[in-house]
Parts: sequence; structure tokens; C-alpha cells
Amino acid sequence: MPRNTRLSSASPMSRRLFLTTTGALSLGAALTACGGGDSGGSSGSAKPVSQADIDKAMKTPTELTFWTWVPNIAKEVALFEKRYPAIKVKVVNAGQGTPQYTKLRTALKAGSGAPDMVQIEYQAIPTFTITNSLLDLRPYGASALQDRFVDWTWGQVSGGNGEVWAIPQDTGPMGMLYRQDIFDKHGIEVPRTWDEFAAAARKLHKADPDVYLTNLAANQVAAWHGLLWQAGAEPYVTSGKSDITISVDDAVSQKLGAYWGGLAKEGVIGVEPDFTDSWYAALNRGKYATWITAAWGPVFLSGSAKATAGKWRAAPLPQWDAAKPSSGNWGGSTTAVIRSTKNPIAAAQFAQFLNSDPASAKMFTTEQFFFPATKSLLTDAEFVGDAPSFYGGQKVNQVFADVSSTVNPSFQWPPFLDQAATDWTETVGKSLAGKSDTVAALGTWQSRLTTYAKNQGFTVKGS
Repeated sequence: MPRNTRLSSASPMSRRLFLTTTGALSLGAALTACGGGDSGGSSGSAKPVSQADIDKAMKTPTELTFWTWVPNIAKEVALFEKRYPAIKVKVVNAGQGTPQYTKLRTALKAGSGAPDMVQIEYQAIPTFTITNSLLDLRPYGASALQDRFVDWTWGQVSGGNGEVWAIPQDTGPMGMLYRQDIFDKHGIEVPRTWDEFAAAARKLHKADPDVYLTNLAANQVAAWHGLLWQAGAEPYVTSGKSDITISVDDAVSQKLGAYWGGLAKEGVIGVEPDFTDSWYAALNRGKYATWITAAWGPVFLSGSAKATAGKWRAAPLPQWDAAKPSSGNWGGSTTAVIRSTKNPIAAAQFAQFLNSDPASAKMFTTEQFFFPATKSLLTDAEFVGDAPSFYGGQKVNQVFADVSSTVNPSFQWPPFLDQAATDWTETVGKSLAGKSDTVAALGTWQSRLTTYAKNQGFTVKGS
């Protein structure tokens, strides 16, 4: 993300830096095989490692390898090495998101070459726990950190038997950025509900056919899942080693499909691919009056749409039920420990320190511009009180900090994420781009995903 957590327009961010810093853009991860392995990893509560053993391990000369795509993370790693001088950490960029996961699976299958610790997005965790590849961090003291993190983030890293598979690092609670000047020009109030949003979309495009209220990218499966999350959907519910309920075509999903598919058919929203040259140009020239995005969006926008400085503001997502505020999450990642590590104590302590130590966690907000996962940073006066000029002096971080508290903690991801992403793009995404029947496309997505899961040996229940 951009170089300045205060969102200063004087600190632009390159697209390349954004793409290598956050996992927010990609939902898919190449999963070479779902069959085999233990979907739940260890069961029950493993025996805790004694403090004496931890102290001994942290004083024993050790080299750990950490795979991560985060730029300049050596600064945070240096804090750990200063605390534990006997431990040296080798930082390796093995690719961002999917490329890294592919290399990791290759190393795990070969039985050599895997790192001790790894950067992993929330949505990718189930694709590694199903192959029993991650270390349960409970015996190493991770459970004691739970209260430091936003509740829903802990739900994302926890297993069905109470395992702790990773430590949260950053998040992407979803909200809306909007052009105050365009809203004022056309007499549009900030929509509080999705019904108001749809009415505003029609009003704006009728008044100015060259402007759309928003763009829902037909290639953005991650955003779709975030919107499902906000709507209260439970598209994937796993239990045991091989049981899964797939509900991407249930009543909630169909409501979402009818809504967005309907707006696309009417031609009152855009559906062009995002994070492309044409999309950046569209933002700069005012083609879109809002961007449905996540907490990393404000910093990103201040570097990629500099021509619009001072014109944007932030607000929560419009609601399906205004009396029950809710949001979803789009993006963010964690630090996990690979089960095959020969130094589990030191590796586990690294994962915990990197993301919970106050100095290290805060550095992520000032060096990499991550939106925090810790409760203390989400109430930090300096962080939430920042009032960037790009947003007219609005305290944007406070807006998204408030949104974070409304994210549903029970949302689950499937253990075959890549297939879910591919099938969505070829069905639902295609229907948006072609302005065809999105509700029907949901049924096709459900059918394709169900067939895939059964072929991989899962017992599948439908919506």
C-alpha cells in the first residue's frame, strides 16, 4: 500500500507496490490436490510447551526462513532479532499470493524446501489445513493473544477444534469511498441502504450518462465474497474432514445476484475489470462516483487518483438492514508456521511477536500501510485521528475502524478456493460482464462447484 498511513496525497503509491503489498486483489490460490491429508490437522488441545523450553529455544542459535511478499518487512523482522539475538530470520519473497502458494505446495509435496513461516491470506488458510500443512500454535502460547485481536480476525485463523493456524496481520473491512462533489452536484445523499444506493445509481446515470455510481468488476471474485459476507451468506460451511455445505445459490446469494445483476442489466453501474489502466483513468476523470472497497482502499486511491484529491469521502457500506449494521472483509493476511519446521518453538514465537508486539504491529501501519488487526491500534488516537487532505480532512481511518467492529466473525472459506474463484469468474462474473441473468449464473456456479467437490471426495450438501 502507499508509503504513508496518514494518506497524504504527497506520498503516492505505485500500482506495483500495491500489488506486492496486499493480497486484497486475488481470491484464488492454485490447489493442486484436495484429496488426502487431515482436514482438521491435530484434534483436541495439544500439550503446552513449557516456558522453560521456550526460553531455552529462544537463546539457542537458530536460523528461520520466512516466505513473505511484504515489502520492507525486514524492518519488523529486525525488531524480533533485536529481542532474540540468537535467532536469525532469512526473508524470502517467493511470490505474492498464488505464485507463493504454488511453490509452497511443491516444496511440501517434495518433502524439502519449505520455509519455517509463511505469509498467508485468510481465505487461503483452509487450503493448507486440509493437507495438514500448518502447525497448531496453541501449545506455543498463541491462545493468550486472542483478546488482542479483533474478534472476527481470530475466527478466520481458528480451526473447528480450537486450533490456532496463524496470527492475524492486517485486514480489509469493507466500506464505500464516494465523490462528495458529484453527490453535491446531483443532490445525492450518502446511501444508507442498498435500496437507496440503487435509486441513486439510476438518478445519477440518467442525469449524466457518462457517470456511474459505481463499478462492480466482473473479474473481482474477492469483492463478491466480501459482499456475500456482508449480506450474511454462508456459502461454505465445513465440518469434520470431508463434509461441506455449498450455498452459493441460496436465498441470500440470489438476493445479491438479482440486485447487482439487475443494476448491470439496466446499465446504471459499470462492470469493467478493475486495477487496469482504463479503470485508473476512469477514477481520475470522474466516471465513477463511488468505489466499493476495503480499508486499504483509501491509501491506494490517494496514490492512484491524484487528480481527484480533496473530492473523496468515506462511509460504511449501504446496508440490507439499517438497524443491524454489517460488513464483510476484502483482503488481509496472516503469519503461519509450516508443520514440518524443525524449529517449531522459535517459528511460533516469531509469528506471534511479528503481529502482536506493539512496536512491530504499529510499524505495519506506518511502513506498509496495512489496516490493523489489533484492537489497540484500532483505538489508537494517532491512527484513527488522522485527517488526510485527500479526503477533505475526514478521519477516514476512524470510519473503517468502526466498520471493522461490524464484520461477521463466522464467515468461512472453502478448502478448494481456486476452483470457487475460477467457477465464479466463468459464471457469475461472466453474467455481469455480459449483462445476462446473474441469478441463473449462480445456479451454474453452485452446480459446477458441487461437482468439483464431490470429485475430490467431499460429502456435499447443497443450499
